[in-house]
Amino acid sequence: MVKHPNIVELHEVMASKSKIYFAMDLVRGGELFAKIAKGRLREDVARVYFQQLISAIDFCHSRGVYHRDLKPENLLLDQDGNLKVTDFGLSAFTEHLKQDGLLHTTCDTPAYVAPEVIGKKGYDGAKADLWSCGVILYVLLAGFLPFQDDNLVAMYRKIYRGDFKCPPWFSSEARRLVTKLLDPNPSTRITISKVMDSSWFKKSIPKVVLTKQEQEFDEPSDKITAKQTETLNAFHIISLSEGFDLSPLFEEKKREEREELRFVTTLSASSVISKLEEAAAAGKFRIKKSDSMVRLQGQESGRKGKLAIAAEIFAVTPSFLVVEVKKDNGDTLEYNQFCSKELRPALKDIVWTSPVENSTAA
Repeated sequence: MVKHPNIVELHEVMASKSKIYFAMDLVRGGELFAKIAKGRLREDVARVYFQQLISAIDFCHSRGVYHRDLKPENLLLDQDGNLKVTDFGLSAFTEHLKQDGLLHTTCDTPAYVAPEVIGKKGYDGAKADLWSCGVILYVLLAGFLPFQDDNLVAMYRKIYRGDFKCPPWFSSEARRLVTKLLDPNPSTRITISKVMDSSWFKKSIPKVVLTKQEQEFDEPSDKITAKQTETLNAFHIISLSEGFDLSPLFEEKKREEREELRFVTTLSASSVISKLEEAAAAGKFRIKKSDSMVRLQGQESGRKGKLAIAAEIFAVTPSFLVVEVKKDNGDTLEYNQFCSKELRPALKDIVWTSPVENSTAA
């Protein structure tokens, strides 16, 4: 687990067969949004909140985590008035990048979304988060959004062009920083290190804001190495939690079509890969594998090209793995048929079932 004074701490994760539970900090001060709803903040007050936000986001980015849904409603205040970032349900990680090194999922709330995300051509998660930070800073200082329109398409057009104006009460330094953050060109948008080095940001930095040198893991054993079988930290588990069902692949009842399925096993990664190889052989799929990823590639063209399936293995603990299976190419119906006829029988014996459900069945 990781700790940062401006991130809501996750203390424990518990799971049953169909549910996952998080024990998290109770943050008593409410949403930052409630403060803004009463009107714009003084610049010195807005600066403190923004410093804490950037400190938290820099901490996440340095560990390959991108929030992707930053907005005042996801910024809480503790009983001492310090900012706490929460709701990592849409967050992404460096291992989620496509071959072009970019993210390809649109997750942000419309008014806070970066223009490159609207374009759906792939985007840098860190730069998209910084755009959202720019919108938040504008809202803190102005009391209203920089991009507003009753017509969503018209609002997106303004975002895409970076069409906004700073109110006259913005200081010249604040105006410069907001303009650099809301640069519609991600390649020239200000970086987080330059934000932290800007004159406006560096004024009266409170002790609660950690510098890069002070940010570190709570436990040395949690240090990330460049190459290893993926380990799910708290951020990963939260990211996977939306709709998290530990055994949808193995339910007999008919469900709506799905392109992504997950299950849990207590067997080793090599055992999981071996079972996937059995399913691939039965379905006449070619297989490519690494330490934590297996790709099954169909050899015959289907209704929408050749079916391809990716299976990724994450370690919650050394003896508790989450396996995520998803369609990577081809037709969803053909994918579901393969899961039913080949994948389910091959994997059935390795799926973990909670002790509670076992005792109920008995």
